Amino acid sequence: MLHTPKSLRGMVTAPHHLASQAGLSVLQDGGSAIEAAVATAAALAVVYPHMNSIGGDSFWLVAEPDGSVHAVSAVGGAAQAADLDLYAGMGAVPWRGPLAANTVAGTISGWEAMLARVPDPLPLDRLLRDAIAHAEKGVVVTRGGAEIAAAKDAELRDVFGYAEIFRGGGEPLSEGEILRQPALAETLRRLASQGLVDFYTGALAADIAADLAAAGSPVSAADLAAHRATTPDPLNVAISGARLFNMTPPTQGIASLLILALFDRLRVGLIDGFDHIHGLIEATKQAFLFRDAEVGDPAYMTVDPQALLDDAAALDAMAARIDRARALPWPHVPALGDTVWFGAIDAEGRAVSAIQSTYFEFGSGVTLPKTGIVWQNRGASFRLSPDGWNALKPGRKPFHTLNPAIALFDDGRRMAYGTMGGEGQPQTQAAVFSRYNLGMPLQAAITAPRWLLGKTWGEESVTLKLEDRFDPALVRQLAEAGHDVELLGDFTSTMGHAGALVRHPDGVIEGATDPRSDGAVAAW
Repeated sequence: MLHTPKSLRGMVTAPHHLASQAGLSVLQDGGSAIEAAVATAAALAVVYPHMNSIGGDSFWLVAEPDGSVHAVSAVGGAAQAADLDLYAGMGAVPWRGPLAANTVAGTISGWEAMLARVPDPLPLDRLLRDAIAHAEKGVVVTRGGAEIAAAKDAELRDVFGYAEIFRGGGEPLSEGEILRQPALAETLRRLASQGLVDFYTGALAADIAADLAAAGSPVSAADLAAHRATTPDPLNVAISGARLFNMTPPTQGIASLLILALFDRLRVGLIDGFDHIHGLIEATKQAFLFRDAEVGDPAYMTVDPQALLDDAAALDAMAARIDRARALPWPHVPALGDTVWFGAIDAEGRAVSAIQSTYFEFGSGVTLPKTGIVWQNRGASFRLSPDGWNALKPGRKPFHTLNPAIALFDDGRRMAYGTMGGEGQPQTQAAVFSRYNLGMPLQAAITAPRWLLGKTWGEESVTLKLEDRFDPALVRQLAEAGHDVELLGDFTSTMGHAGALVRHPDGVIEGATDPRSDGAVAAW
């Protein structure tokens, strides 16, 4: 997959083709990129349930036609009952089950905050139309979805509510099976009828809270009612020829920006040579050292991330720590995560970059019978400690790997890009952006082989993982420079499901989707 689709009137890219089509149909009905992105998000919550849900969190960046960029952070905090006493005797928050479902789901508040910026939005029943239809009539289970359902079955099948929907035949979901989610369809209808706020304060909220209580989750009706999405100023940094934007804490958006800002200082010109790949990997290490020491709920941070990005001398000093010939030793404990990235651009040039997630595949596994909602386990990342980085406290927002990205180029181009993949998100963003910025066509930049430094799901190794399509000579160079190289398959989902959209000053829009996903670019 190397051809980059182009169009003039609008484009959507998502990791499932039905979600891309849902967004495109909204553009065709006169909706903006914001409305198209909400329709895409709703469809993804139905057709890609192993990756995301309306029971998770979401983050949004929007570049308006006038060049302004704004953000929505829809992350839920820990329940008031989620304190250290709740986990007494445990060494960590469980990854699955009701005690993993310990934070409010912010995604729907993100949709609401996004639509509040649209002067006269299309009706909710139109925006949610395709998602409702897919939930009610069914969606064909993909190969990737079936593989994940089978791999995680042992840890999910006995979790509250999971088997009734995702093991309806007594076995894990299988490729080609038709998955119907009637309870979720009714939930989406209720949101369309009563408004998105019903998720937090209405009759729907009461049903959600009742099911969470029955499951044994600490999240209460009061926690739901207290939740609000926020609209922070996005982080940004200038590099040669562009200004880059990303999400504020508690996400790792600062790491994504730091990688590209440090790499820009290395002045690399050759795509996918040793200097390119090694330089980005070493910039990643410097960015992650800062991230892991400082980034979390902004209410508990002591460092201003934007101040660092504005401090050219500080960035120069970080870049100077990069050895351009040797790898920094890397015993690192990364953050995991799984999610979906999607984007939309409309004819006016408005660009949306968005991410939606339940953290692990199928989140906590807790699936609410009355509503069909899979609840996230983002709070499983909290540390059971009285203080310190990401320590569990009632109301605290957990550290997030999610970070959508936007770039505004000096020549008038605008780019929305991102990926799923937890620890790999900043690395894949760096790969895709730098390749495109150095002259590689957009789709080729996503299709080209990728790397990931650190752990992946179910693995303890912290190696530098490379897809085996890299030039063997480059692989040898990296190993000789001190990188602990491990080769993976040619198009592995370990490297995430990336996507990107670019609008040129003449109105031409181009888009790309990841051959590692079930996605598609939808355009007109």
